[in-house]
Amino acid sequence: MSRPRIVLLDASHGADHTRRNFRRELDAALTEFDASAGELPREFAYDAAVVTGSKSSVYWDEPWIDGLTDWIGRAADRMPILGVCYGHQALAAALGGRVEAMNDLELGYREINRSGEDPLLSGLDSPFVAFETHSDRVVELPPDATLLAENDRGVQAFRRGDCWGVQFHPEYDRSSAETVTRGKDLPQERIDSVVADITADNYAAACRTKRLFDNFVAYVRERTATATERSEA
Repeated sequence: MSRPRIVLLDASHGADHTRRNFRRELDAALTEFDASAGELPREFAYDAAVVTGSKSSVYWDEPWIDGLTDWIGRAADRMPILGVCYGHQALAAALGGRVEAMNDLELGYREINRSGEDPLLSGLDSPFVAFETHSDRVVELPPDATLLAENDRGVQAFRRGDCWGVQFHPEYDRSSAETVTRGKDLPQERIDSVVADITADNYAAACRTKRLFDNFVAYVRERTATATERSEA
């Protein structure tokens, strides 16, 4: 079976690690667009879409953000979508949810509790471990969405139809986690504490969460195969 065609919408403003991480984790034929530069597909000729993290906020008044959320909203009934961190928030906003700023930054390896069974999180522990770096959060799920995971800071994963959002960063390697942490405008003491926690053991625990990428690709592959069979019948 051929690899699914997935469009990667990179909202990271050119962060060096973003495309590298998603290329490694997604076993798919990727077509990449710099969404934060206003680049978006002109059509929906893909099997699925993935939306990355960003240093921006979905509620900022910027043309590229409006364009991206509009594209997501139109694509949501056409193909599976996985939104990660900012992508999770953009997906929620595009589908009618609400995103707000937090009073603080959630940063570092955190435990996250599952709220039920779902193909995306199949095989993950509860709680599972993932790296977090965000100062916004989804405070109201889209209509008809299902909560899949949460922690003390709020919604960590949801699903609506064939679309999923995850607030955490399952794609991060240790280098990404340290680079992002050292780039934060925070007291040095807090930065040093988070960096000290980027250990081999914590990364190994977080690597088990990367399984959700395989789960997503498997779901896309099965959905695409079913659609092909129906069209040929």
